[in-house]
Amino acid sequence: MTQFTFDAPTVIRMKRDGGRLTDEAIDWVIDGYTHGQVADEQMSALLMAIFLRGMDRAEISRWTTAMIASGERLDFSDLPRPRVDKHSTGGVGDKITIPLVPVVAACGAAVPQAAGRGLGHTGGTLDKLESIAGFTAEISKSQIRQQLSDVGAAIFAAGELAPADRKIYALRDVTATVESLPLIASSVMSKKLAEGADSLVLDVKVGRGAFLKTEDQSRELAATMVELGLSHGIPTRALLTDMDVPLGRAIGNALEVEESIEVLAGGGPADVVELTVALAAEMLELAGIDECDPAQTLRDGTAMDRFRALVTAQGGDLAAALPIGGCSETVSAPRGGTMGDIDAMAMGLTVWRLGAGRARPGERVQPGAGVRIHRRPGEPVSAGEPLFTLYTDTPERIPAAMRELDGAWGIVDAPARVPARALIIDRIV
Repeated sequence: MTQFTFDAPTVIRMKRDGGRLTDEAIDWVIDGYTHGQVADEQMSALLMAIFLRGMDRAEISRWTTAMIASGERLDFSDLPRPRVDKHSTGGVGDKITIPLVPVVAACGAAVPQAAGRGLGHTGGTLDKLESIAGFTAEISKSQIRQQLSDVGAAIFAAGELAPADRKIYALRDVTATVESLPLIASSVMSKKLAEGADSLVLDVKVGRGAFLKTEDQSRELAATMVELGLSHGIPTRALLTDMDVPLGRAIGNALEVEESIEVLAGGGPADVVELTVALAAEMLELAGIDECDPAQTLRDGTAMDRFRALVTAQGGDLAAALPIGGCSETVSAPRGGTMGDIDAMAMGLTVWRLGAGRARPGERVQPGAGVRIHRRPGEPVSAGEPLFTLYTDTPERIPAAMRELDGAWGIVDAPARVPARALIIDRIV
């Protein structure tokens, strides 16, 4: 058998110069980076080359397979509940996983949710849930199995699932290589295909607050991930959803948990409820569960019961107050009218500046940093009333955050000038 010999500069040069990476080169570099034989700076260079040059479908498939092979695969096929999961490509105010998982569990499915931390301007489910006192996402395989059996859900750190992706994910966050279709698709699917679900629903964001800005790019990403899932024997579908405007009225770790609890209590913002119910319906259809109304689980409290059970099982204490930044700044309306557009990307960067995200790998986030949105697009505004409240524990961060926020919103004279937006744009199967 022919032996292939690689080194990092050769692989980097291959992609830098516009070539395609061979299967052997991909296998070598992923294995080498996982085991410390490829340095961070070398992988950073390769990620930038991929960001600039792209990958074809065969390269993306092999990169995904190599990342899955870097760790273990969970197997829960002996459990009686059908296993289904969801993943979002990341947005601003996107706390949907927190109410969605217990909704689907309340309907009788099991949700093995391997979740991530914040990436770039978007928040991470694990960072959000860890703002709950005592909550831990670092749980054993035996505990995951027990929770899937008893509660119907577990939300956990990927651990030994696709460890190559865990390292690459952290590197992308701090090297400006997040917004790459091949890297997004392979990152998402390597973890999801290894976590032991029978089927998968994807929430692919479209718009300014998404990693990929255009609908064409998002459609291509959705189609690529659906194809990756099907090629690995996992029925997969995707919803394209709007991310021009933040979801809900809260952005930031603890603030988003608070809003999620409102949804689970039968209230909360209409857009968060709508997307939660729509994704739940897709997941339940794939799981073969057709007798459960996901909206009813929010009304009757059964989803909240599942959430409480999940949090308790993972060490969390919902009786403890959620943290909120000790320093705040309020932006008030300079005049009356109607709230116009709110730029999701600018809002995400504002919250990142406040301390809710990371500038270096492994950096701690502030659980209480974030922004409350008091007036959403289309709502009436009176002169002098609060529009946004910013929170942080480090007041020196507020000026930079205010600069990000400046120009991200406006007040218009007539409601007719605020266009209606479809939250769910399309369905990719």
